[in-house]
Amino acid sequence: MKTRNIKQVVAPQPAHFVGDGFRVHNFIPSMPNMSMQQMDPFIMFDYNSKFVFPPSQIPKGVGVHPHKGFETVTIAYKGRVEHGDSSGGGGIIGQGDVQWMTAASGVLHKEFHETEWSKTGGEFQMVQLWVNLKGEDKKGPAKYQAIENDKMAKHQLPNDMGLVEVIAGEFEGTKGTASTFTPMHMFNLKAKTGAKTSFTFPSHFTTMLLVLEGEIKVNDTTIVKTDHVAHMAKDGEVFTVEVLEDAVVLVLSGEPLNEPIAHYGPFVMNTRDELIEAVNDFNEGKFGDLE
Repeated sequence: MKTRNIKQVVAPQPAHFVGDGFRVHNFIPSMPNMSMQQMDPFIMFDYNSKFVFPPSQIPKGVGVHPHKGFETVTIAYKGRVEHGDSSGGGGIIGQGDVQWMTAASGVLHKEFHETEWSKTGGEFQMVQLWVNLKGEDKKGPAKYQAIENDKMAKHQLPNDMGLVEVIAGEFEGTKGTASTFTPMHMFNLKAKTGAKTSFTFPSHFTTMLLVLEGEIKVNDTTIVKTDHVAHMAKDGEVFTVEVLEDAVVLVLSGEPLNEPIAHYGPFVMNTRDELIEAVNDFNEGKFGDLE
């Protein structure tokens, strides 16, 4: 197998707020060479780097808003999020948990800091991804998957050097809990200084790494620091990660859908006509009710 090299290392842009509860750096689609088409099937990538929220009696977050045509994946690294959607999905995303919501034909959604956590405040860190759906799957029913950390599949690294949490896909025979519409791998590497491991994905898969903690070296050549993304080229299958300082790394790799992308706000369809239909459906109340 050929080595997969780094295409670019991307530093975080200045943060902006989504609502009043999520202070995020956007990597997809705003960064160079990271458009929706280039990063397919990952079409949006917001990263709330570590930020301390003060205590608040009124939970901060984002009120009721629509989604259609894709999936949202929320990974809580620090802090707690309370959310709900018009299909009946919802609950609390605790530290280390994952919320995987399939908007498909349309849902209303809201997400806030969890009520009790909000009263004390504290350090908050999370990732939200949008994963695109094929055209036929955009018409399907909404779905919700809650993946709690204590039930997440985990692969131990040799010599007690850490582990790989397998959210979706498979790592060295350990299969993730999440069901996906297209082939995809989503891991958290949590490893000690000196750990070294390799990852193997098909060369045409879109692949990237986000360093949430610590520092790593990829392929014995390139250092990637905290809060930076390593966007991998499509020139091989296998790459190595060496941990230079105790690290948490989100590893993403997915097969491109190679379908047209028509995007307007919280709607991602294949054509402009479908976008117009999505907006009309929302305005006509076809996404259900959510207070």
